[in-house]
Amino acid sequence: MFRVLVVAIALCSSPLLAQSIKGKVVNQKNSVLQGVNIYWLGSNNHVETDQNGDFEIEIPSSIVKKLIASYAAHSSDTIEYQNQNSIQFRLSEIKSLDQVVIKAQRDGISISDISPIKTEQISQTELKKAACCDLAGCFETQVTVQPQTTNVITNSKELRILGLSGVYNQVLVDGFPMIQALTYTYGISSIPGSIVDNIYISKGANSVLQGFESISGQINVETKDPDKTDKLYLNAYVNNFFEKHLNANYSFKKNNWSNLTAIHTIFPAGKFDRDHDQFLDVPKLNRIMLSNKWKYGTENGLAWYSSIGFRFLNEKRVGGQAQFSPLEDRGSTSVYGQVVGLNQPEIWTKTAYRLNDAHRFVAFASSFYQQQNSYFGTVQYDAKQTNLYINLQHEYSYKNNDVKYGVSHRLLSLDETIHFSDTSLKRTYNGSFNKAEKITGLFAENTMKFLDNTMTWIAGVRLDHHNQFGLQWTPRTLLKYDIRPKSILRLNVGTGWRTINLFSENINLLVSSRNIVITEELKPEKALNYGINFTQKFETEDENLSGYVSCDYYRTSFQNQIFPDYDSDPTKAIIKNFTGTSVSNGFQIEASMKLYKLVEFKAGYNYLDVFRKIENSKISLPFNPKHKILTTVSYIPTSKLYHIDLNVHWYGKQRLADTKTNPLEFRRPNYSDPYTTFNIQFTYNVKSFELYAGCENLFDFRQLQPIISWQNPFSQYFDTSSVWGPTRGREIYFGLRYRIKYEE
Repeated sequence: MFRVLVVAIALCSSPLLAQSIKGKVVNQKNSVLQGVNIYWLGSNNHVETDQNGDFEIEIPSSIVKKLIASYAAHSSDTIEYQNQNSIQFRLSEIKSLDQVVIKAQRDGISISDISPIKTEQISQTELKKAACCDLAGCFETQVTVQPQTTNVITNSKELRILGLSGVYNQVLVDGFPMIQALTYTYGISSIPGSIVDNIYISKGANSVLQGFESISGQINVETKDPDKTDKLYLNAYVNNFFEKHLNANYSFKKNNWSNLTAIHTIFPAGKFDRDHDQFLDVPKLNRIMLSNKWKYGTENGLAWYSSIGFRFLNEKRVGGQAQFSPLEDRGSTSVYGQVVGLNQPEIWTKTAYRLNDAHRFVAFASSFYQQQNSYFGTVQYDAKQTNLYINLQHEYSYKNNDVKYGVSHRLLSLDETIHFSDTSLKRTYNGSFNKAEKITGLFAENTMKFLDNTMTWIAGVRLDHHNQFGLQWTPRTLLKYDIRPKSILRLNVGTGWRTINLFSENINLLVSSRNIVITEELKPEKALNYGINFTQKFETEDENLSGYVSCDYYRTSFQNQIFPDYDSDPTKAIIKNFTGTSVSNGFQIEASMKLYKLVEFKAGYNYLDVFRKIENSKISLPFNPKHKILTTVSYIPTSKLYHIDLNVHWYGKQRLADTKTNPLEFRRPNYSDPYTTFNIQFTYNVKSFELYAGCENLFDFRQLQPIISWQNPFSQYFDTSSVWGPTRGREIYFGLRYRIKYEE
């Protein structure tokens, strides 16, 4: 009976055992071919030949048993399976053209169908629709990112996602964390639009490969590639405030090497004080930036690839009362002014070696140094920072999996000194503040595809060791499901954490007369973010109508958050850990449509509910419009001779900081007014020239006298943080672009 039972089990289970067949692929010269795609007719299951030209594939039971071998630049071959012990393919090489050039007009803003993460790509096509003098001005035609002024006197800005401070989204330059701590304040303004090729925006939890900071999202700025850009590019710009920008890019190619050199410079505006508060509407800005980028090989090719970049930035900003002289009045109590001077050299490199189609090794390294000397009225703030970033990873592909794992190390050294030239306000936060961070991390991430490649799942985790706060876990997972070819559903969830750099990331604290009171040791900020997105694309057969509709919801819940308390006492900013309920809810819907390749129309609505709960009371965080609407229209004729671009922004009311305990003349309303801005630009093409002229804030909406106690800037009520709308008013500009392209 035992023998009969064993035989019966064996007979029943034998059909379940997967059978496979082995084989080899060679060319007409009997040389083995590596990376040949082998698959059964009518099946999505496929394998690739190894470095010896060998393969092994499972034999299906339900489909026609015809095996196909497919390889680039070779004719495909099909062999019918008839219970052979092995199969050998012999592929013939196809004689082809040396080069095929495919041309098409890139969409201005597109959403990737392939990426598991919802990623909005802003291309050069879109950047031409506005002046885009620097990175902060590159988001005029999209609704996801909101540029926000952090210091109206020197015009520093941050980029917000999901209504949260810009410190919670990670800004990368060519994949490197170059905007951090001291560089956060003026870093996004230091990147000229003339060197930007693409901008990639993603909300919520992202890949763990670039780090642990991205809580609300990630912005990756991709600069122009030396081997894919113009040979010569010139751009000159001037506005009605007489601020002048000059940009020049030059590239060359030789063999496998290519190089791009870029120069960017700004000459300061004149003196304007339209609302008669004695403060300049536009700060005087002097800047010069030099960058040089080298590239060797092709990033996706076999063997070696390398790129290295250098950049140097020198900048000086002067703002304040119109009669302020930096040489005579700096730090005095007679005339109020702000002076910021900085120097920043930086270097970065990326080197990769692709062993074969399955294995790739990549090394990232970057470093920068910044020295900043500044005066904000009677507050002297001097700082210097050194950053080092190293990331080594191995990328391995097998079947339907792409695995990336490696090790990273970060070093941040930040020395800050604060000194008061006048002590009548009795502020107590002067002194030296030194920070030395060392963070070593291990990370792993796997991208899996299944259900006939209709579902993609990313699972990743980081383990980082902070020299002060110990081990920190960062798990994240993302899921993408193609309901239909043009209907995509995405889900993501993950945690993020970061350490605070109080003064450099909250520069408005140094600008006001508030006393900064730190009540306890500040711990890392931590949050959980999760979200859902649905994107539906459409296109008619004649391509006269195309576009997409996208809808998403993201929620960020903080376990610890450090947000200055402006409400408890208008003469103080209280800094402490907040471990209670702190939430950001963000809902966004947008639709984009292109008609007859002539007219582009887009409309978007953004709802933000950003709040804390204190003693069971829901308190909205200030300076966040709960409702925002964007509409853009572009027209370009078939001749491509010119194009007209218009965008309209509507902002709902915002809660403002509580000033009810101030004297009556220094109080502000609890909420701002809703307002609308119109921007328009006309571009005309003449051979290698592009002439453009435009107007931002066409109907001249302004927040009048945004500075509290501007009459006495050295009093305890002086505060510049109540900025909720545009302050400079209408801006008219003219520009010229000139380019020489490489011959094809």
